[in-house]
Amino acid sequence: MAHDFGVNQGLVEELYLKYRENPAAVPAEWRKFFDTLDEDPFPPRRSSAGAVAAPSSVGTLLTPSAVGTLTAPATNGAHAANGQAAAAAQPAMAARSASDRRSFIPGPETRAATELQSRVSAMVNAYRVRGHLFADLDPLGLAPKPAFDIDLSAFGLENVDPETTFQAMGQQLSLRQIVARLKETYCRTIGTEVTQIEDPEERNWLQHRMESTLNHVDLSREQQLRLLGKLTEAEVWETFIDTTYVKTKRFSLEGGESTIPLLELLIETSAAHGADEVVIGMAHRGRLNVLVNVMELPAHDLLAAFEDAQPEKYKGRGDVKYHLGYSSDRKFAGKNVHLTLSFNPSHLEFVNPVVEGRVRAKQDRREDHHRKRVVPLLIHGDAAFIGQGVVAETLNLANLRGYTTGGTIHVVINNQIGYTTEVEDARSTRYCTDLVRMLRCPVFHVNGEDPEAVAQVAKLAAEYRQRYGKDVVVDLYCYRKYGHNEGDEPRFTQPVMYRAVDSKKTVRQVYVDRLLELGKITPNEADAIMQERRERLSKALHEVRETKRTYEPSAFTGVWTAYQGGPDASAPDAPTAVAKSTLVPLLNTLAHVPDGYQLMRQVAGVQQQYRDAAEKGSGIKWGVAENLAYATLLAQGYNVRLTGQDSRRGTFAHRMAVLHDTNTGNEFVPLHHLGEGQGRFEIYDSPLSEQGVLGFEYGYSLDSPDALVIWEAQFGDFANGAQVIIDQFLVSGEDKWHRLNGLVMLLPHGFEGAGPEHSSARLERFLALAAEDNIQVVNLTNAAQIFHALRRQVVRPWRKPLIVMSPKSLFRAAEATCTLDDLATGSFQRIIGDAEIAPKKAKRVILCSGKVYYDLAQYRHKLGRDDVAIIRLEQLYPLRPEEIRDVLSVYADGTDLVWVQEEPFNSGAWYFLNARLPSMIEYRLPLRCVSRVESASPATGSGKAHALEQQQLIEEAFANIGAKTARASTRPRASTAS
Repeated sequence: MAHDFGVNQGLVEELYLKYRENPAAVPAEWRKFFDTLDEDPFPPRRSSAGAVAAPSSVGTLLTPSAVGTLTAPATNGAHAANGQAAAAAQPAMAARSASDRRSFIPGPETRAATELQSRVSAMVNAYRVRGHLFADLDPLGLAPKPAFDIDLSAFGLENVDPETTFQAMGQQLSLRQIVARLKETYCRTIGTEVTQIEDPEERNWLQHRMESTLNHVDLSREQQLRLLGKLTEAEVWETFIDTTYVKTKRFSLEGGESTIPLLELLIETSAAHGADEVVIGMAHRGRLNVLVNVMELPAHDLLAAFEDAQPEKYKGRGDVKYHLGYSSDRKFAGKNVHLTLSFNPSHLEFVNPVVEGRVRAKQDRREDHHRKRVVPLLIHGDAAFIGQGVVAETLNLANLRGYTTGGTIHVVINNQIGYTTEVEDARSTRYCTDLVRMLRCPVFHVNGEDPEAVAQVAKLAAEYRQRYGKDVVVDLYCYRKYGHNEGDEPRFTQPVMYRAVDSKKTVRQVYVDRLLELGKITPNEADAIMQERRERLSKALHEVRETKRTYEPSAFTGVWTAYQGGPDASAPDAPTAVAKSTLVPLLNTLAHVPDGYQLMRQVAGVQQQYRDAAEKGSGIKWGVAENLAYATLLAQGYNVRLTGQDSRRGTFAHRMAVLHDTNTGNEFVPLHHLGEGQGRFEIYDSPLSEQGVLGFEYGYSLDSPDALVIWEAQFGDFANGAQVIIDQFLVSGEDKWHRLNGLVMLLPHGFEGAGPEHSSARLERFLALAAEDNIQVVNLTNAAQIFHALRRQVVRPWRKPLIVMSPKSLFRAAEATCTLDDLATGSFQRIIGDAEIAPKKAKRVILCSGKVYYDLAQYRHKLGRDDVAIIRLEQLYPLRPEEIRDVLSVYADGTDLVWVQEEPFNSGAWYFLNARLPSMIEYRLPLRCVSRVESASPATGSGKAHALEQQQLIEEAFANIGAKTARASTRPRASTAS
């Protein structure tokens, strides 16, 4: 006999949640009852692979607690009595006021009724929290099963009549129906992790969307045929390439073909909910498939890359096919959607922050303040997602005001292996997605062999992102038909896995069989879809071979049409001077603070520097000149974005771009108040991250050619932590992908006795990466130079990264100040000659860069020498030979030419310049080096040792003047260290 077993579930939940916050806040009878629910019958256990099961978490109802330890009713008669008691008690309970309900103390009958309802509620919650552990996710059927189960006995419900009804999932259902619905919703081919979401509204929305549909999507025949069509396209592409270019490396998607319809549906749903543009980042697995079947890159273009018919066109440049990007416009949800697949290197996940930066720039350009029109979509590999630190750095940016993009859709192509590395050796977590627990965002694990389940999670994920503006993850369980690449033999190391792989039907065939079983398609229709896709590719290949077509990525289109790359000499320098009539009002604006605004004495002193500069026109320090450069650009309508570690103040307290009231802490940014029509100024202190933040700013610069975009390191060598971004994107993007960027890197550099990690920005590394005028490297000596260098970066239409060996001691050095005239009439100087020394008297020419110039000049003055010229090489790359020749032409042949650097002999600019300068000056002046001795570490950790080294360095630069030197020759000469 079935019974209607209902109690006021809302009352139980309300009291229980209060109890969880503060047990003393509920009546003693309820507290005693809830005290029995404090143990977890499913404690975390280790699987056979050693992975730790996911911990329990609290959902909207009771936790999967030890209700099974309570005395369970022994007979159906007892259940009937309980049901009658509950039925009698329920109207009275429902009629109570809110205050009465809070003080309600249950009687014996109500307590019995409540106990059974709480058992059911706990079971429901257990499925919500732990159901994913029992879902059928692995297409290979090899995944270990949990060592426990969610069954009725765990909740003391094994003897309850299955037809007894309870309140569950928002409706009155029999126990049999509740269990069936829970299993279908949470333990089929979709495993969900949503109970960790902190916002109850978000959590309840997702639970309702899943439970009301049993986590199924209702597809029409037309939609099912479209799904089949995309699976067919994915399969046909791979088999066509496999037979046409046997064993050619392509990083096949076979086994994970559901990725293609998944991406289509994510984009479609996003578009239906407001998206106009999607920026995609992914590694190489399946990239060629995505290019052709999602991005709709014409197949003949990609086939041309396989043919590689004209190799002479690509000598020393270009990139492999599976790193290529592409942009296109496609129709989704009845409107045009712009798709961008970002170029990326083999460093797997490092494209993630680049995509986020690009999306943020596009959102800012569109004034997409709600961040719904441009969506980031990142496609990961399972091993890389959990293994690469840049993933965590990028995730941490998700909700920071300077970096948020309104939520990212993450797709993990989960091959369940990393190259040859087994799961138990690849991670310490159950899931490769467990890293995202830091964001408490939803994760949908789905079996890729069930395309309609894939369609359901695609819909849920995209709707969630658009509705709540937060990250969401789809973990697509699949497999890899071949090894890491098509030339690899996976059976060397995974024989059991590949026995299972070898026995698999394709994902497309599994879905065809299902549609045939349901009568939704005929065998002839399925065959016709495949034949049409094959013929399309055959036709494209014929065209490529007939025409010997080649493929070149497009460049300099869209927002880039007004800008250029190529050689430095191809783009004339632009004027960077700004009239005093503009500079003085801007200085006064920078000095202004609101009435009543209280500044610390030291900060007020910095503000006074602007007033002094406006009144006196001299003594302009580095920070004033830098902020004035930003102000002039902003006043012209350019946007400026500066982020980095402690950048708002500046590590050395020189910038003070953001002021704080000492009484209230309120912030004031003078650069926001320059006048109507000014550009947007953004400055943010970044998290303590290098690769993530530098990648983000590089991405931002890719879509902001008309803005000044700057990343600043706390100390220059911190850029070491972002070397992949520098090597694989920043310096090589133009050569590999025809992509320009104008990012500025400010890297504090200089030997002041601060130790190995706070001295060197590793200038030698940037110069070793310099080729084909790909970057600009400067080491400046006065405030006017930074003013003109920053302005030149924007007003000149030539776009290359600018690496600034930013100073430390020069920020406050009186010698490094400039005048208003320097800013109003001057320009950037790549090389600064010596006007103090008559060229005919010079017995030695010292060539140097950066702050060592002032030590040399001071020592020359101390010695009273008028026969040593000191020339400053402000721009180390690109070098203009004609300018160097002009400056040195006034010195007689054979004059001793000495390069002096603070860095050790094996560091700094010496190796770079020694390979170039002699031929530039036609070996007219013999070149040698004075430096610190060769060293494995950039600098000493002893302040006194530093001072001693510096003194010896300066003295050596002036030693033996007039001594006989080797005659200049037409051949390169060996150089010596001090």
